[in-house]
Amino acid sequence: MTRSSRFGRAARALALACTLLSCGKGSSSTGAVAEQKPAEAPRTTSREPLEALPAVPELDPRVVALGRRLFHEPRLSGDNKVSCSSCHDLAKGGVDAKPLSLGVSGKLGLVNAPTVYNSSLNFVQFWDGRAATLEEQVGGPITNPIEMGSSWSKVLAALAGDPSYVADFAALPGGVTEANVRRAIADFERTLLTRGSAFDRFLAGDEKALSSEARAGYEMFKSVGCIACHQGRNVGGNMFQRFGVLGDYFKDRGHVSDADYGRYNVTHNESDRYVFRVPSLRNVIHTAPYFHDGSAATLTQAVQVMARYQLGRKLSDEQVTEIIGFLSSLSGDQAPPGSKI
Repeated sequence: MTRSSRFGRAARALALACTLLSCGKGSSSTGAVAEQKPAEAPRTTSREPLEALPAVPELDPRVVALGRRLFHEPRLSGDNKVSCSSCHDLAKGGVDAKPLSLGVSGKLGLVNAPTVYNSSLNFVQFWDGRAATLEEQVGGPITNPIEMGSSWSKVLAALAGDPSYVADFAALPGGVTEANVRRAIADFERTLLTRGSAFDRFLAGDEKALSSEARAGYEMFKSVGCIACHQGRNVGGNMFQRFGVLGDYFKDRGHVSDADYGRYNVTHNESDRYVFRVPSLRNVIHTAPYFHDGSAATLTQAVQVMARYQLGRKLSDEQVTEIIGFLSSLSGDQAPPGSKI
């Protein structure tokens, strides 16, 4: 098979996969089920492969407020020093700006912390997709021995022993329970939609919302093939994909660890080795470093790596600059409703 025909077949396969996925249903060898999404996105005047973010869902404000408090609560960790916000700083793009996060007692994590912003729009949670819902995701870090290193019995005892928390949990049937902790944090995270980006205004019909560079970058983003995996409302987050479609990223990088196996660690299917949930590109200019291993320190580097290993292309500096111009237009309001962060 010639080089050009191999690339052509790969591109067609990606395009077909993304056509099937654009309705919001995920696909993998495991048949993962997409999480129920919030309110539908507002109608736009555009027929673009990308969609504007939906409206913030209407949720019980008392539960959301409790979730916000729990999100910043270090007593959810074993050493009473690590909170959800330690790795997902809402003032820093919902990440911690580290290649790998630090957990309890300074333990080094295994993967880069993905942004919590717009996470409700991901069809599964975590890089390897092991959680189907936000509620399921909440328990992962809390009981992980190198992340928050606690237990549900310890967490619930701490919360039930605080009269102010007991009062706050009165908004939920059953009071202080594991299910209610999960629900409150998940509902708070559902409000973290970064609406108001220049690109969403463009989709809504504001032709002046995008700069000429951003427009050129968007056309470049589509023409070179980035749009194959980064589409829909979250500009990604709705499919699994192998890291290294047209090149062996892990062989070239070296020092392969179990964390690099991605989806394989969940399914133990060989076809899922090196497969990860495609990340969202919304607010991507604020979430460096990039990839599950945090190996790309800059967005320029990330775009170049993606072009090489996912698309089999070598982009010029001008092309990369234009694409980043478009990616910059995907940044929206990072302040949670009713909060100054």
